[in-house]
Amino acid sequence: MKKIFYFFSLSALIVACSTSKSNTSTNNINKVPANPTTYAETITAENLKKELYIYAGDEFKGRETGEEGQKMAVEFIKQHYIESAIPAAKSDGNYFQDVPLEIMSAPEVMLTVNNKTYKNLDDFVSISSSKNTNLNTSEFVYAGFGIDDDNYSNYKNLDVKDKVVVIRSGEPKNTDGSYIISGTNESSKWSNMRQSFALKKEVAQNKGAKALLYYYPEVYAMAVNRFGRSSGRMSLANGGDDMLYMLINLDLAKTLVKDIETKEEASALKANIKIDYKNNSEKINSENVAAIIKGSEKPNEYIIISAHLDHEGVKNGEIYNGADDDGSGTVAVIEIAKAFAKAKKEGNGPKRSIVFLNVTAEEKGLLGSRHYTDNDPIFPLANTVANLNIDMIGRTDPNREKKNRNYLYLIGSDRLSTELHNISEAVNTKYMNIDLDYKFNEENDPNRYYFRSDHYNFAKNNIPVIFYFNGTHEDYHKPGDTPDKIQYDLLENRTRLIFYTAWELANREARITVDKATE
Repeated sequence: MKKIFYFFSLSALIVACSTSKSNTSTNNINKVPANPTTYAETITAENLKKELYIYAGDEFKGRETGEEGQKMAVEFIKQHYIESAIPAAKSDGNYFQDVPLEIMSAPEVMLTVNNKTYKNLDDFVSISSSKNTNLNTSEFVYAGFGIDDDNYSNYKNLDVKDKVVVIRSGEPKNTDGSYIISGTNESSKWSNMRQSFALKKEVAQNKGAKALLYYYPEVYAMAVNRFGRSSGRMSLANGGDDMLYMLINLDLAKTLVKDIETKEEASALKANIKIDYKNNSEKINSENVAAIIKGSEKPNEYIIISAHLDHEGVKNGEIYNGADDDGSGTVAVIEIAKAFAKAKKEGNGPKRSIVFLNVTAEEKGLLGSRHYTDNDPIFPLANTVANLNIDMIGRTDPNREKKNRNYLYLIGSDRLSTELHNISEAVNTKYMNIDLDYKFNEENDPNRYYFRSDHYNFAKNNIPVIFYFNGTHEDYHKPGDTPDKIQYDLLENRTRLIFYTAWELANREARITVDKATE
C-alpha cells in the first residue's frame, strides 16, 4: 500500500503518543506515567503456547458453533477472566452474551406471477431467513441495478416501502465504457460479488421493501447449491428478516421485466405476484464471552479487543483444530487482558474502558459480532472508540517467504480514522518495529478481507477498526491447522503490538477522531 505522508513527521507523532499522560486529578498530579513495556513483557510465547495447545487441542473438537467443543471453549475463556479478576462486561455479572441462532433449512415457498407457478431451486432461490409471509400484489417496482450511491441512484424519487422490488446485477457505464460510479475503468463495490450480494439487499431493506427479487445470473447456480438445501448454514434467529430476498433465473426475470438484461431505468410495473413463504429453520443457542476492565477517567468510552472463538468442528471424522483460525487470536485476547489486569492491580489501569470480546459463529457469517452490534450491544456503539480485531496471527503467508517474517497484515486502519492509522504506525515504530503490510487493505483487493472478519460489523457502524491478520496458508480451514505449526515468537510479537496499540488508545487524552465516516 502506498504510504501517506502528512505535514507532521512520524517522529513528532511518536512524541505525541500519550503513553499515558499524568493523571491530572489532585491525588495523582505528580504520578509518573506507567511504562507499558512492564506489562507487555508479561505476554510471552510460553504462555501463549501453553494456552493454545489446550484451546486448539482435540478435546475441544474444533469448537463448532453450538456444539460441545464450543461450550468448552467459552468456559475456558471465562475461567481465564475469572482467574485474572477481570469482571464480566454485562451488568448482571454473566460473562456470556446469549446469541440466538438458527440452522437454516430450505423454506417452503410458492411463487406465482400472473397465475404461472415458479418452483423453488428451479426458477428462484431464497437467500435469507425470512419471517413466515403471505404476499399478494398487483404491481411491483423495477429498481434497475438497485444502487443508491452519491454518484448514482436507482432509488431517486422512487417509493419502495412495502412493495416487491426487482433489480439486476452490475452497475452503469458511461458511453466510453468507464463506470459512472468510480469514474474509471474499474468497477465499484456495487458490482463486486462479495459486496453487492449483501449491499443491494441492505439498501432495499432499509427503504422498506417487502420482497427483493434479484436477477444475478453470474452467481445463480452457486446460490442454489449454497442456499437451496439444508446444509447446516446458520443465521441469527431474530424471527427472520422482514423482507424476502430471492435470486431469480432468466425466465422469471423476463416474465417480470422483459428487457431486464438491458433496462437500467427504474419504473413501477404491473404484474400479479403472490408469494407464500414458510420458514423451516431450527433454533440453537451459542454465546459470546465478554469481560471488561473499567477505565479510571473515561469509563464510558470503550476500546473493544475481539477475536472469534469458533472454528469448523469435526468433518468426516477429522478434527479441524483451528489453532491459527482463530485460536491464535483467542489466546492473544486472553493474554492482553491479563496484561491490562496486572496494570490495573498495580494502580496503572487504563483511562478508558477495555472490553475483551470473544465472539461466536464468525465462521457462519460473522454472526456473533453482528448480534453484538446490530441487536444487543452491551455498551453503546456511540461510545465505542475503536475495535482491534484479531483473526489469525500465529503463522506466515507463504507468499512472504522471501520477505521479513516479522510482519503483520493490517486492514482497515485508515478506512474511517486517519488518526487511528497514524497512531498504529507510531506505536509500532516506538515499540516493536514489525513490518506492517497493507497489501490487503487496498479497496480493490479481490479477497475483500475487510468485509470477512468481525471488525466489519463495527466498521459498518463508523467505529474505527484495525484487523490484524497473518494471511492464509496451506492449512487454512483444513485439519492441518494445529498448535505445533504456530510460530510462537511471531505470535508474541504481534500480540504485544496489539497490546501497545490498545494501551495508547485507552490512555491518550483525546478520543480518536472519525474523519472518514460513511453514511
